[in-house]
Amino acid sequence: MFTSLRSRLWLSYALVVTVSLTIVALVLLIFLIRNPVLSRQTQQQLRTVIDTITASPRGFLSDPAELQRLAETHEVRILVFNTARQLLTDTGAEEGPLPFPRRNLLNRTSQTAVDAKGKVWLYSLARLGDGRVLVVAAPRPRVPVLNVFADEFLSPIIQGGLIALLLSLILAFALSRWVADPLQKVIIAASQYPSDQSKPVEPSGPHEVQTLTHAFNSMLARLQSTQRSQRDFVANVSHEMKTPLTSIQGFAQAILDNTAATPEARKRAAQIIYDESARMHRMSLDLLELARLEAGTADLDMALVDVGTVLHAVVEKFAPQAHNAGVELVVDVAEDLPAIFADGDRLAQVLTNLVDNALKFSPAPGRATLSAKKAGNEIELSVADTGIGVARDALPRLFDRFYQVDPSRARGETARRGTGLGLAIVKEIIQAHGGKIGVRSQVGSGTTFTIHLPLKNN
Repeated sequence: MFTSLRSRLWLSYALVVTVSLTIVALVLLIFLIRNPVLSRQTQQQLRTVIDTITASPRGFLSDPAELQRLAETHEVRILVFNTARQLLTDTGAEEGPLPFPRRNLLNRTSQTAVDAKGKVWLYSLARLGDGRVLVVAAPRPRVPVLNVFADEFLSPIIQGGLIALLLSLILAFALSRWVADPLQKVIIAASQYPSDQSKPVEPSGPHEVQTLTHAFNSMLARLQSTQRSQRDFVANVSHEMKTPLTSIQGFAQAILDNTAATPEARKRAAQIIYDESARMHRMSLDLLELARLEAGTADLDMALVDVGTVLHAVVEKFAPQAHNAGVELVVDVAEDLPAIFADGDRLAQVLTNLVDNALKFSPAPGRATLSAKKAGNEIELSVADTGIGVARDALPRLFDRFYQVDPSRARGETARRGTGLGLAIVKEIIQAHGGKIGVRSQVGSGTTFTIHLPLKNN
């Protein structure tokens, strides 16, 4: 019971209204108990008696009978104290002794005194010319508060409380629908996932609920994108594995059934089996490395790295291949280039992949330029070639797994088929370093890969 948000809102509003009405009733009850209206009337009566006596003090104070008559007429008690605060006259001595009252400085309009029996008196006093003190007191007025409260106020409070409670429940129902219905839509959408019916939820309700809905829609979009990527990944792996497996199986069968009867045919079949198995091995290693990079579990040996040294080492590594391909490798490193905090081997792996692609798609005579410079708080690396370029519609997919530019457009002897994972691994390595990589290209004019790595001193 009261486990849903809607029922709890209803209960909360009912409690708020009940507490509010209770507070109002208590305040009204306290007001009636203190009865400030009757107290002010009594105080005014006391002041009238004092003014009457002080207007003719000799006539009243010298005649006890006249003083008693005045006290009975106004239903008050008249006391006179000397300068030592000793009682001289008391028209209500039978009520019990009343001490010399002390003035309440914090509440001058409601002066009270308590007699020996605990009875509370309201009083007003005045100093006479001979130093005596005149005190006029009257019992603090009391009314049958509970009877008045029950007769006059209880019924309206109950009626108003029931009306307020009914209105609050109606308002609570409307507000709970406003708050809970969008949340219920999110719950339904979450319970239906994953399915083809999973769709974004239309934001509505309070700002916080709309923020939650936007976050849920964003999460749903990311999950759906991940699912699509997983499906594409499985399909791509299956497709990429199918071709070499078919070749291996076919040529192995040719050897087994003596279709490849000549030594040359058997050697060619064995070579194809070896090449295709080697490509599958590279693909397996690349997939494993890519999975580790995407999961953030790849080991990065971070240290201060001289970028210029890495660039020259990569160029030296590719010098024979570049010479055979008729492509000139150029290194352009800015002076006083600061070292960066990175994994030198991983950085060399990135540049190796980019230079390898530059040589693969650059016809002779060509040029590939490796440059490095400082750009603000970053180091900017670039690998630019004068190759055949990449079509504009292919650029957004260039870093996707298994995506490959048409190998028939590469130079003949270097048009070896890769795994299609190289640039995806490059992107993950750069992102693991907190950097970013971009590419711009124009068909027939070459391609430039640009890497931005943050400068760090620790």
